[in-house]
Amino acid sequence: LEFRRVLFRSPYKPQGDLMELNGEQLISASIPDVWRGLNDIDVLAKSIPGCEEISRVSPEEVHAKVMFKIGPVRARFSGKLLLSDVIPDQSCSMAFEGSGGAAGFAKGRSRVELKVAEGGTLVSYTTEASIGGKLGQIGGRLISASAKKIADDFFQKFAKELGGETVALESDASSE
Repeated sequence: LEFRRVLFRSPYKPQGDLMELNGEQLISASIPDVWRGLNDIDVLAKSIPGCEEISRVSPEEVHAKVMFKIGPVRARFSGKLLLSDVIPDQSCSMAFEGSGGAAGFAKGRSRVELKVAEGGTLVSYTTEASIGGKLGQIGGRLISASAKKIADDFFQKFAKELGGETVALESDASSE
């Protein structure tokens, strides 16, 4: 199995207090395998950067504790994720919220879609989030770089958990 980053579109766009993070990742595994991985707490625990604890409260609710470092801010976040509009092996929507104490908070929503692609499964995601506290005071470029790194790290670890290796493809070949 291979992991390839196909394209990272609009990594960060401030929309007032709302930020957007959109991307696509190609994972060289079948849709059923990717879907199972995205719904397996053990796979997620090993894939989420900084994950210290994760538990499924119900089929639609997951709680987690994660240690993040975003720019100069390092904090332990406790949060929950609520799944909705679940179409197995195709897509789901998520609402999330987390608090990192004095470091701040994040809340928002995300949509994930899986599609057959040459070489595996194309995972497309769109996320809108609002961030406050110290995190809300960090500049957009730093948040963008941190969010992109967290997403890349997650998908690299996720692909490895599914038995693959990672191969990054840049959208701009001249930057290599």
